[in-house]
Formats: sequence, structure tokens, C-alpha cells
Amino acid sequence: MTNEEYGRAYQKGFNLTVRFLVSRGLSYDSALDTAQAAWAKGWERREQLRDPSLVLTWTNSIALNIHRTYLRREPQTQTLPDLQAPPRMNVAAIDVKRILSSCKPNDRAVLEGHYIEGFKVQEIAQQYGWSETAVRIRLLRARRSVERKLSKPKHARLRGLAEKARQALVDATDMDSYLEAKVA
Repeated sequence: MTNEEYGRAYQKGFNLTVRFLVSRGLSYDSALDTAQAAWAKGWERREQLRDPSLVLTWTNSIALNIHRTYLRREPQTQTLPDLQAPPRMNVAAIDVKRILSSCKPNDRAVLEGHYIEGFKVQEIAQQYGWSETAVRIRLLRARRSVERKLSKPKHARLRGLAEKARQALVDATDMDSYLEAKVA
């Protein structure tokens, strides 16, 4: 194929190549760039073309291969718009309120003081004028009360939470006992 023949084919076929690429899903600007690259590559390798009447089909194949190579090599990313974060609801506080509602008032005060406010067993005993053993017994009763309430069928959706809460309460009690024994 001569230079003049290829030039005429370029003038006739460039817009057709762009339309072909747009029909394959490329944006118009990307199609223009890809078509230009395909026709330039065709120019460089025009001696490989056996049938000059198939120059448009040949160039469109080159353009499609260029596009596919780009898709394979470049990760498809797009920036996400900034979303305003919805106001966060403290779900844990709601769950704790449900758990604590199953306890007697004194047991609830002991649970809140020990696990929420972080008071030690000795501090709670001094505050209420009880013995440390009485505080530990109230903690045990309160944990069992919570377990009983949450093990009922109507509270099935809270069962997983109950298990986590029970384990957290047991772990905290074990840690307190360990620390008390270590200090003494």
C-alpha cells in the first residue's frame, strides 16, 4: 500500500474508526485518541497489509486491540463522591440499657459502677457500706439475671450479644480477682 493510498484511507476511515470505538463503549475523547494511535500504528506497519481494500477493518482491529491492552494493563478506578456520614447512633448504649433493665436496682448499680464506671469491688463496697463478698455476690446475681433474661426465646436476637456481654463480664471479674490477689 502506498503512502497516498493510506492517506486517502485515513481521511475516509478515521471517523468510522472513532464511531466503531464509541459503539464499543469508549468515550468520544478516548475513541479519538485510540483511533489516532491505531491509524499511526497502521501507518508504521502498512507493508504488512495484504489487501488494501481491508485497511479500515484492519485498522479497526488494531484500535480494538489497543483498547483491550489498555483495559488489561490499567486498573479501572473511579473516584467516589464524598458522602456525608449519617449521624451515628450509639447502639451499644441501647443494648447495655436493655441488659441493665433486667437487673434489680442494687444489682444494676453494682454492674454500672463496676463495669461501666470502672470502680473496683473495694470502692463499691465502701460506697454502699457492704462487704466485698456482698458486692461480688451481687455482681454474680446480676450476670445470671442478664443471662436468664437474654436466653428466653423472645430475646433470640440478643443471644449473641448476651454471650459477648457475659464473656466480657466474666473476663473482667477474673481480671479483677487476679489483680486483687496480686496486690494482696
